[in-house]
Amino acid sequence: MSRKITFAEAIREGIEKEMERDKNIVYFGIDVRQSPWGFTQGLVDRFGRKRIVNTPIAESAIVGTGIGAAIMGLRTFAEIMFEDFAMLAMDHIYNNMGSWHYFTNGQYKVPLTVITSTGGGTRGGYGHSQALYPLFMSAPGINICVPATPYDARGLIKTAIMSDNPVIYSVDRILLKSNYKDHVPEDDYAIPFGQAKIVREGKDITIVALAKMVMEAQKSAEELENEGISTEIIDLRTLAPLDKDTILKSVSKTGRLAVAEESRIVNGVGSEILSIVASEDPTMLKAPAKKVAAPMIPIPAGDVLEDLYLPSHKNITEAVNQLFN
Repeated sequence: MSRKITFAEAIREGIEKEMERDKNIVYFGIDVRQSPWGFTQGLVDRFGRKRIVNTPIAESAIVGTGIGAAIMGLRTFAEIMFEDFAMLAMDHIYNNMGSWHYFTNGQYKVPLTVITSTGGGTRGGYGHSQALYPLFMSAPGINICVPATPYDARGLIKTAIMSDNPVIYSVDRILLKSNYKDHVPEDDYAIPFGQAKIVREGKDITIVALAKMVMEAQKSAEELENEGISTEIIDLRTLAPLDKDTILKSVSKTGRLAVAEESRIVNGVGSEILSIVASEDPTMLKAPAKKVAAPMIPIPAGDVLEDLYLPSHKNITEAVNQLFN
């Protein structure tokens, strides 16, 4: 049986069910007993203050505490309210979190999920609006989730909690704050990492997207259909591991590729995917591949300027038309 629920409800439900199952799960973060994003709304009443732990405003300490507690046998969450502030914990994220299992020759595991919000559109201004998930892709030993639907959010959070490896779980802020709902089963289920999803089948071009850019790609696909262009859309769901097989299979069918992301265009997800296609088999492309992403400027706070900065379905449609013209 399923019902339609929001992103925050899906994530909270997944966390609650796992905390009921495993008493060793502990959640650290700023104001998490009050739960600014709704991930832990009401959970302190169920599980107590020793398992839902408010921390100082110190992101490095939050992640460091999560790593230490995980090494010592707990399963931990470390919530960073805004992904921008993950930069304050980058030493732990990049140098410690994913490497400790390797450093200790397998003696210690780090079952830690760093959960955070990402992306613009909420008029938060610089420091509260960036999409920085590509920065984590080159850190070894870390899984990265970026769900686009409440269904995927619930399934991926369960996989993250159960993993013995560290996970960065990045949730789009616009999707969190919207009333967007999806059918989510009441029964437990998990979505494996590294399995992208084809959300729309097509034959003329492949669009690879993630987070809210999946919705933008779907809007673009409807516009392109009116022009006689059949679009296949792939929702990555996870960046690490990255499902390159699904991407390559689709591109070999369509012969054209565009990657849509909200992060900046340099060293982004698109750069990695285009390099995979170029190194695996560039002859499958009938036209140069396109990257649709944010420009290399600080994200503006003003409404008009932020809307110009953020990539949208209009940018995707324009890029695809260039490929066919």
